Amino acid sequence: MFSLGRFDWRTLVAVVVVAVSVVVAMLLYSDGDGPTRNNGGGTPSTPSSGMARLVFAVWGNETEVAAYRDVVTAYNLESEVVDVHVEAWPDASSMLADIRSGEVTPDLYLLPRDELAETLEAERNRPLLDLLDARGVAFGDEFARDAISAFSADDNLQCMPYASSPMVIYYNTDLIDFERMAARELPVPPEDKEFWTLEMFRAAAEFATRPRKDSKGVYIQPTLRGMAPFVYAGGGQLFDDDEDPKSLALADEDSADSLRQTLEVLRDPTITLTNRQVIEKSALEWFQEGRLGMIAGFRDLTPVLRQTPDLNFDVMPMPELDDDATVGDLTGVCVAEGPQERVAQSADFLVHLLSDEAVTTMAATGSIMPTKIDIAFSDAFLQPGLEPTNARAFVNSTRSIVLPPLIDTWPELEAAVDPDLQRLLTQPLLEDLDADLETIDEKSKAVLDPEEPEEPSESPGPTDESS
Repeated sequence: MFSLGRFDWRTLVAVVVVAVSVVVAMLLYSDGDGPTRNNGGGTPSTPSSGMARLVFAVWGNETEVAAYRDVVTAYNLESEVVDVHVEAWPDASSMLADIRSGEVTPDLYLLPRDELAETLEAERNRPLLDLLDARGVAFGDEFARDAISAFSADDNLQCMPYASSPMVIYYNTDLIDFERMAARELPVPPEDKEFWTLEMFRAAAEFATRPRKDSKGVYIQPTLRGMAPFVYAGGGQLFDDDEDPKSLALADEDSADSLRQTLEVLRDPTITLTNRQVIEKSALEWFQEGRLGMIAGFRDLTPVLRQTPDLNFDVMPMPELDDDATVGDLTGVCVAEGPQERVAQSADFLVHLLSDEAVTTMAATGSIMPTKIDIAFSDAFLQPGLEPTNARAFVNSTRSIVLPPLIDTWPELEAAVDPDLQRLLTQPLLEDLDADLETIDEKSKAVLDPEEPEEPSESPGPTDESS
């Protein structure tokens, strides 16, 4: 029999201390950074205050996650109905893996645009058009139409576009000085740096290549995504169809001509990194060391380069061939499918997430470019006085983003064709580009339009010859 009479005062004090420690530990875990475990319940827990608890799943660096927490804190201070809780991961893939496995069941979550097809197939989101329209969100006036279209399918807005960054060229301003190039009568961009041609791009790469400093001019990833802006800029197409692609279209005349012009620059071993150099260090590391003139990247590269000692850099849009074009990193916010009350509460929080105050908080991180037009043009994003000084290149290039079709086989497609693209940029001789591109297109069909396996025909049964 358990008897309190056997406890002295020291024992009672110890019991109280242990109990308090357990309670404190539980409270700290409930607000920790780790994912909230589902524990089979299917619905996040309710705070002791009686308010519903919504989970907002995000990924990002420490600064970005802290900004999301600030936005959520501001909302929770005003809310009398729900308490929003941030769950954070270092990257999108780890977050989505936990969502797919059921390890976490968020009410709202960030989503890369290239994961939208799989998300729709799994029915993990609630369409937003009616929800946000009922809450007075002005889609056409405040957000770029292309961004809205990027997250639309089946005649509805599936997730709300929140951040969008075009691929641009980062360049070392110590290695590439346009004023000095102009003084030598080399082709340079206009003073406003709103565009440049492939000829100007090559001239800059040659100018940055300095054997005495062991520096090279440029490196572009030999991948489908790395080459896409050049294909589009020359009037080509990446796929044979924008809605339901069955093959890549690199062998088409315009696409092949675009690549032919581009490869004349990117295959030049005198101005680009060699295979041995790329194996030794990444292109980003060469750039950070001040020994590479140009690399392609998105807005999330900005804070990384700002933290690199003695590195001076700026940005330019992707070079033009026949026209301007680029690709983009687009991130939306999705509301998870669930009971109508929770969906409505999630939509209410999403409206707060789209407010000027919240978007400004996120833009100030330096790594997120908002899709909300006014904030993208504000000092919160442009950040005058900080590198890059030509930050408007991000905003201006947004209208040049070409969106690929919504397919859920991007990793498989890249695995199938990227090795061939790498050979195009690195093999010593390029004997028949058209044949090489046709081979790449053929390999893509196995991923985009696989042949259905033939069903085995029924074998005839045994015959009775005596009958």
